[in-house]
Amino acid sequence: MKIVFMGTPDFAVASLNALAEAGFDIVGVVTAADKPAGRGQKLQESAVKKYAVEKGLKVLQPLKLKDPDFIEELKALNADLHVVVAFRMLPEVVWNMPAKGTINLHGSLLPQYRGAAPINHAIINGEKESGVTTFFLKHEIDTGDVIFSETVPIAEDDTAGDLHDHLMEAGAGLLVKTVKAIEANDYKEQPQIFSAELKHAPKIFKEFCKVDWNNSAKTIYNLIRGLSPYPTAFAELNEKTIKIFKATFEEITPSVSPGMFITDGKSYLKFAAQDGYISLLDVQYEGKKRMMADEFLRGMRL
Repeated sequence: MKIVFMGTPDFAVASLNALAEAGFDIVGVVTAADKPAGRGQKLQESAVKKYAVEKGLKVLQPLKLKDPDFIEELKALNADLHVVVAFRMLPEVVWNMPAKGTINLHGSLLPQYRGAAPINHAIINGEKESGVTTFFLKHEIDTGDVIFSETVPIAEDDTAGDLHDHLMEAGAGLLVKTVKAIEANDYKEQPQIFSAELKHAPKIFKEFCKVDWNNSAKTIYNLIRGLSPYPTAFAELNEKTIKIFKATFEEITPSVSPGMFITDGKSYLKFAAQDGYISLLDVQYEGKKRMMADEFLRGMRL
């Protein structure tokens, strides 16, 4: 069975590697075009491209997925199955091309947390578990019939980065299981059931990342870890931005108003929330490098 793999970030590399190590015939890899980045604006290759080149796999980097030349090149690969992990939305001419269809790996237990940021939103909402799901692509995004899913627990102090890594590994294994089942024609699709109670995972914009100290301490704590390490929760301190990568919380009647802070100037920096305090542990002050709170306090006069 010939496979074309489509993906871009590190999350997708684990799945591509698992398919390669399982012995599947990967006839092509589709990934994002190289983009300028950093101060020198040097062209940066995607994590998937770096892996594919290292393994000698054929790489396609279309600027537009409906480009006729790309479509012809993709058809010429004569793939039986397309596998999509952390890639962009596909036009029907692409996902409907292979005989066995196109499958996607999603970082949630569908139909919960459909959308662009399932990992972040699961932690922001204080979930105790998440998971990975494989499904066939259809017209509406993340709505196709489910093939397999696997639950992954979320620890109390897990960040989005931690959950990303757990789901990346679980997803790679689930994807291999899925492709083997499709190859053997030994699977049963389950249609997703949609309701108003389902939680969604829309793209996260900057204004969403600003801490509202009028919220509960637990809500703020979940926001911080759900946005760490990226795109990162932030607040204002001395009219400058401070990014918060890690914090702890305590539920206790605060002695100051929400948004005000208390500190001993050397070991702790606590902001008052509605019903407690958020203690900053790992921060990045505007114009400074990322550092632990005690190091930050040694260089600051608050």
